Amino acid sequence: MALVFIFIDGVGLGADNGHNPFALNDYPAFSAMAGGQSFTSEAGPYQNGNHFFSPVDACLGVDGLPQSGTGQVTLFTGVNSALLLGRHFGPYPHSAIRELLAERSIFQKIGAEKGVCYFMNAFPQRFIDYATTTNRWSSTTFMTVKAGLKLNSVQEIMDERAITAELTQDVWRTRLSMDVPVITENEAADRVITATKSNDIILVEYYLTDKAGHSRDVTLAQKILVRLDRFLQHLINNQPEHDYTLLLTSDHGNLEDLSVKTHTRNPVPFFVLGEGAAVFHDVASIQDVTPHCVEWYRSFFGHGR
Repeated sequence: MALVFIFIDGVGLGADNGHNPFALNDYPAFSAMAGGQSFTSEAGPYQNGNHFFSPVDACLGVDGLPQSGTGQVTLFTGVNSALLLGRHFGPYPHSAIRELLAERSIFQKIGAEKGVCYFMNAFPQRFIDYATTTNRWSSTTFMTVKAGLKLNSVQEIMDERAITAELTQDVWRTRLSMDVPVITENEAADRVITATKSNDIILVEYYLTDKAGHSRDVTLAQKILVRLDRFLQHLINNQPEHDYTLLLTSDHGNLEDLSVKTHTRNPVPFFVLGEGAAVFHDVASIQDVTPHCVEWYRSFFGHGR
């Protein structure tokens, strides 16, 4: 049994109108996650056996627009870092709250319980070198390094043990001139499924949703959502056979309202499918996610493997 934690950056539940790409096309996986409801603000809580979906708060009791830095620190530690800092901050974690990721991240907490954690994403070596030299890390990479885990790069891609940001590896091949094969979304999802056999928590980050939201480009938004939807649909369809629990959520809204270039104060989706879904039924905000992931782990493994 493993928990596959899908973090999609910058996706809220917005109005059902022409500015919301989720309202303009049919995305089967997203609709399935919402229990057949539209993936918009019209979707309400849904519960059916081991399937749970609910809109949750990402504003954290702080005025202003939620940002990635404070949102992700909160999401991955369970500490309301926006309230602690007194404002929303991003895109990188503020120095005053970054150590929360070093000391209290989901990787640290599950690791302390003897759980095996794995960050599925791979990064070009030039990114790793730059972040190491400048000490300018994203929330996910910083907490990975501080938990003593290795950041994946091209070798893990070639070994089929990691995935790239765009899932299909085409950007690494065409824009970064790396000699890696182009794969399908299903093949990327199969790598995640394989990882569930040897890990307890697998984190997958998809940040292109946030980039598309800032671009306000509906064609780009639809392109990346089609790709992401295929990936998610394969994970959903294969979940019963391979016995893992899926969790998906975001750090703040953005992509769901292309009428503005900024983030939004919309609630974000929270979805769980699989054994132990009942553990998450009282998640009300992104602050609740990591504590409940720890509770989920304990429900299966006690206080250690």
